[in-house]
Amino acid sequence: MRLALAGTPSAAVPTLRALLDAPAHDVVAVITRPPARAGRGRQVAESPVATLAREAGVPVLTPAKPSEPAFLDQLRELAVDCCPVVAYGALLPPSALAVPRLGWVNLHFSLLPAWRGAAPVQHAVLHGDDVTGASTFLIEQGLDTGPVYGVVTETIRATDTSGDLLERLAVSGAGLMVATMDGLSDGSLVGVPQSPDGVSLAPKINVSDAEVDWTSPGRHVDRLVRACTPAPGAWTTFRGERLKLGPVTLRGGNDLEPGELRVERGSVSVGTASLDVGLGLVQPPGKRPMPAADWARGARPNPGERLGA
Repeated sequence: MRLALAGTPSAAVPTLRALLDAPAHDVVAVITRPPARAGRGRQVAESPVATLAREAGVPVLTPAKPSEPAFLDQLRELAVDCCPVVAYGALLPPSALAVPRLGWVNLHFSLLPAWRGAAPVQHAVLHGDDVTGASTFLIEQGLDTGPVYGVVTETIRATDTSGDLLERLAVSGAGLMVATMDGLSDGSLVGVPQSPDGVSLAPKINVSDAEVDWTSPGRHVDRLVRACTPAPGAWTTFRGERLKLGPVTLRGGNDLEPGELRVERGSVSVGTASLDVGLGLVQPPGKRPMPAADWARGARPNPGERLGA
């Protein structure tokens, strides 16, 4: 089939690479978000998907909005059969959805109808799910509501961050997308309507959502930090300044007040509503991430001093 893949971040790269390698399909274009500022230097850079496409000699389309008439004309001229989508990052209007004869097929990183929305991987980790996965489905006007073509499952490990889990799902999901394109091409695959039961929503997690509440149970603190790693990044405050946090470890005891710090040789513990947690990497303002024990040697917390106070 003639395909135009729509995707932007690194999570979409495995799918693009897999489709480029699939002999039954021809990726005639890539649709991605326009170059944007990124990284510590805030330099303007093209998306990871655009970089791979250019290396492969595939034309790159970067409409500001996929409703632009010029972009729609380009898409019609390409005569694509289907547009596979992985984390494209823009809403698709009916005028765009109507162009390819087999529509736009999204790779969504959850087992639909669970975790519809922008942050399915983060919410699966945050809510302590044991299993998640990826689904391919036909995009409709509703939020991730279209008929499902296929799924793959993935166990969530006890120490998984959202970044860890997304990296695995991006790889297994790439194989699922190729299989979906194969099935649509030969007519063997039919979408199955989603069940009205088991629907859950996964809205974007913002920086304000990533602040640790030390009066929460320790297991919730652990899941929140892992869910927000690497983005948007969990954080707390210390002496009025923001302190970014890497994944924590659960301790056996509960002898500290919520937020209370205890510095011991080579470790820093913090109290929660239940189990104390051990800090891993921390990042003070204007500095690089460092082990919590190194931070404590410089910060010298006083006895009874707390995070988030």
